Amino acid sequence: MKTTATFYHAGCPVCVAAEQKLATALDPQRFELKSIHLGQEKQRVKEAEQAGVKSVPALVINGEVFHINFGADLAMLK
Repeated sequence: MKTTATFYHAGCPVCVAAEQKLATALDPQRFELKSIHLGQEKQRVKEAEQAGVKSVPALVINGEVFHINFGADLAMLK
């Protein structure tokens, strides 16, 4: 069974570059990458907060949050 890797982002150039890198870096046999654009899906900001995301871009795997660079604080996306 594949592990879900959820990538939260805001669509900025840093986020898009990180998404492209993750898509090629994660083994597709082991991970299913789900990308959530919080600028377009504002209803999912609360979900990201509950997962522990503080800023985007961020990747969540098995309940662990990996913040990548610093594009935007989640409060800016509400």
